[in-house]
Amino acid sequence: MGDMNKERRPLAFRTRPKVLDDFIGQEHLVGIGKPLRIILENKNLPGSLIFWGPPGCGKTTLAKLIASFVDAEFIEMSAVRAGKQDVEKAINRARLMHRKTILFLDEIHRFNKAQQDFLLPFVESGAITLIGATTENPSFEVISPLLSRSRVFVLNQLNENDIGKIIVNALKKDLELGKMNLRIDEKNIKFIANLANGDARTALNILEFAASLVKMSNGNEINEEIILSSVQKTLRYDKSGEEHYNIISAMHKSMRDSDVQASVYWVMRMIEAGEDPEYIIRRMMRFASEDVGNADPNALQVAVNALQSVRFLGYPECNTALIQCAIYLASAPKSNMVYEAVNKSKEVIATTGNLPVPLHLRNPETKLMEEIGYGKGYKYAHDYEDAKVEQEHLPREIKDSVFYEPTDRGFEKTIKERMGKK
Repeated sequence: MGDMNKERRPLAFRTRPKVLDDFIGQEHLVGIGKPLRIILENKNLPGSLIFWGPPGCGKTTLAKLIASFVDAEFIEMSAVRAGKQDVEKAINRARLMHRKTILFLDEIHRFNKAQQDFLLPFVESGAITLIGATTENPSFEVISPLLSRSRVFVLNQLNENDIGKIIVNALKKDLELGKMNLRIDEKNIKFIANLANGDARTALNILEFAASLVKMSNGNEINEEIILSSVQKTLRYDKSGEEHYNIISAMHKSMRDSDVQASVYWVMRMIEAGEDPEYIIRRMMRFASEDVGNADPNALQVAVNALQSVRFLGYPECNTALIQCAIYLASAPKSNMVYEAVNKSKEVIATTGNLPVPLHLRNPETKLMEEIGYGKGYKYAHDYEDAKVEQEHLPREIKDSVFYEPTDRGFEKTIKERMGKK
């Protein structure tokens, strides 16, 4: 009866590696001479660990392998469902057994500060060894005292080659799939690996569902049509999480480096993931003035026009306006001198405070103002050749300050000439 129940468990559970040699991926951690392999081979766990990596990259599997290697009791719980009482029960159980106990807390970032604080004394006393798993940056999501008492290991997203090996292993070693005499060619293995988007669990779920469809049709070949019927591909993109900021950073830096192709790709990644189009265009508008500036004054206008398209059309019709804007900004000449002018003037203002406006620049609105010198000596530019006049416009204390220095790139070369720069 127990075996039957086991067979009903998901394929991802049934094929989870039991020994390190069957573990695929994360060579930087489990390869020969790498840190986690050294820990496992020495059977000595040096305190608590945090595994940080994307879904389906092997965090839970590694935690279970560690528990097996160091001969520890393994208590697994999810921070989504567990609370203080659940943790307390697990700790009391560990004390009663008088055995080394690993508490594996999946999605540890879902624990709030108070819940994480509750773990601290038990981690410090050694009552439990904590292994936390998170898809979010622990620097932001795990409290500093807990983080400082743990060693963080970064797990990478699995590549298509890794996922392909996992699929082949499942087909070879799983008893249920073995009974079906399934056939799948290398092209379709790669297809599943691509659809899985770096997530081994997703790949195995696709394979398992595809196998069940084949079985229902009394066939034995998993082809592209069957695979497509088994999956709905989604992009990993958390609008409030780190990946949101990673991708917007990639877009910004691609445009700054004038890489048109990469700029198109990253903008489309956000569009396809359902990012708010107004957020995307706001970042482009900022870029237009910060990184293009007066090297191409039209850049900001292009971004403003794209905003109008976004508001008028919405998704999906506005996607072309967003891509058009990204291409324009990426290919435009670059200058950050406007941005530098902001920073330099801000710094001077913070240092010098409220310097008085020179008297000759003040308007004499009343008789008294005129009598005390407001507007005295002011030269009206249009009375001079080319409407240019030499007179002081900055407060005396900072009269030689230079805030904006145009480059020789794009339209800034013209501005430089107009300013009388050589």
